[in-house]
Amino acid sequence: MNIAIIFAGGVGQRLCNSKDSIPKQFLEINGKPILIHTLEHFQNHPEIDKIYISVLENYIDYTKELVKNFKINKVKGIVKGGKCGQESIYNALKCARSENPDDSIVLIHDGVRPIITEKVITDNIESVKKYGTGVTSTPCYETILVSKNGDIPQHVPLREETYAAQAPQSFRLGEILEAHEKIRNYDGIVDSCTLFHILGRETRLVRGNFGNIKITTPQDVFILKGILEFKKEAENV
Repeated sequence: MNIAIIFAGGVGQRLCNSKDSIPKQFLEINGKPILIHTLEHFQNHPEIDKIYISVLENYIDYTKELVKNFKINKVKGIVKGGKCGQESIYNALKCARSENPDDSIVLIHDGVRPIITEKVITDNIESVKKYGTGVTSTPCYETILVSKNGDIPQHVPLREETYAAQAPQSFRLGEILEAHEKIRNYDGIVDSCTLFHILGRETRLVRGNFGNIKITTPQDVFILKGILEFKKEAENV
C-alpha cells in the first residue's frame, strides 16, 4: 500500500499577514486552490493508493467539498491539523494507521508544494522499498553558512556536500509513526527527516526537482503562477 500524507494545517503567516486572510493552501491559482494542485499529482500517480490530509479544523468541511468537486477520490481521510507541522503529520499518520498495515509506504508531503513530478513520487516509493526511507532533496548551488546568532558564521560546509531537504519524505508507516510517538512536540523538528536523525536513524536521499518549491512568500506565488503558465504553454505546443 502506497499512501500520501498531505499536511496543510498551517495559516501561512509569512504570506497571509491578516488574521482574516485565507490560509495559503486555499489560495486559488489558475482556478484551483494550491492544495488541489498538490493533491492532483498524487491522485494521478498510478502507484498511489490512498491519500490522507490534515487541515485547519474550521476548513475540514471546505476541504471535503474541494476534494469532491475536483474528483480527488483517493482521499480516504481528512483530519484536524495541529499547532505545528509535526503534530499535523502525526494526526494524519494516526488516521492512516487505523486502516492500513504498518509496512505501508507513506509519502509525507507539504500541501503547499504543488510542483512535484511523477518521477519524484516514483523514486520515493522505490527508495523506501530498497532502503526503508527516502528524503527528497536537491544539491545546493550556493554556499551554505551555519550561524547560531545570525551575525557570524561558525561553519561553512563544502558546497558539494550540502543538499536542501524538500518533500515528500517517505518511510514505512509503522516506523515513522513510532518515531513521532517517541518525540512529541520537540522544538526544532521541522520535518520527519530531522525527527529520524534525532533518533539516530539513517535516511536515504532521493533527487528532487528544482521547481518543487514550498509556497511561503508572495514571491513564491508569482513563481508558481509562472511555472504553471509555462507548463500550460508547453502542453499546447
